[in-house]
Amino acid sequence: MTTTAPHTDLGKTPGPTAPRRPRRGPGALVRALPLTPAVVLLLLFLAGPIAYCVSIAFTDLQLTGQAEDSFVGFENFTRAFGDEAFLNAVWLTLVFTVLSSLIGQNTLGLALAALMRRASKPVRTLTGGIVVTAWVLPEVVAGFLLYAFFRREGTLNAILDWLHLPSQNWLFTLPILAVSFANVWRGTAFSMLVYSAALNEIPQEITEAAEVDGAGGRRRMWHITLPMIRRSIATNLMLNTLQTLSVFGLIWVMTRGGPGGKSQTLPLFMYEQAFQNSLIGYGTAVALLLLLVGSLFSLVYLRLLRTEV
Repeated sequence: MTTTAPHTDLGKTPGPTAPRRPRRGPGALVRALPLTPAVVLLLLFLAGPIAYCVSIAFTDLQLTGQAEDSFVGFENFTRAFGDEAFLNAVWLTLVFTVLSSLIGQNTLGLALAALMRRASKPVRTLTGGIVVTAWVLPEVVAGFLLYAFFRREGTLNAILDWLHLPSQNWLFTLPILAVSFANVWRGTAFSMLVYSAALNEIPQEITEAAEVDGAGGRRRMWHITLPMIRRSIATNLMLNTLQTLSVFGLIWVMTRGGPGGKSQTLPLFMYEQAFQNSLIGYGTAVALLLLLVGSLFSLVYLRLLRTEV
């Protein structure tokens, strides 16, 4: 009985197999279904109101004294850039953001996180509790506490009088510095928590190797710690900046934007125009410009996040 071997082409090299295209069946649709509620909520409560505000910003809508609104084009925006009060609010918003967020909360939060790593457990617990308590306080309550601290008969001047140092009405002479300090006091806890988590992710072996090589504390911080937590720094700056740009209640309780507009940031200017002067269209245009400022800051920080050191 003979067996016939199967016929094979030994002299031919098999060609490359064409890649199979993935079949797009109902599985992809099923996997996308859990995202549907989130997409609907974003469109309903985020994209919808923004689109409505954009439409209002191009009208002369008012709360009182007007039967119906009309389309005015870019008149509200050109009016804003020609308004000295608006330009003053833009400048004070930048000062408030730089002092309280970029410098104050960011630097103090990093310093507290670094110092608490070397502190004993009781000191870490006490310090963390005090800082976090200031953070969880409602904005209005924090505003009243800092108002009592900075007012003419407040705690700060009482301490200065006890030390025989000159005192003054801080809310009248330096209101933007007072509200900036208040925002630092209230918001530093977030930066401290972010940097504490970032510092804990740094391998201990790297720090010990730098110490063996003779690197001091400043050199380790500048050449090792900061580069390794760069993404945490950019993320913290972005979140802090966006939060600081929208601060309203804290400043309103302490100074109401005064005296003479010396602490009137964009949120307070927007509120004054929209609800005190009844200029809804103009106030909404200012709100869109504030949204644009926040978007520009976000783009800068996102760019930093993508850039490798």
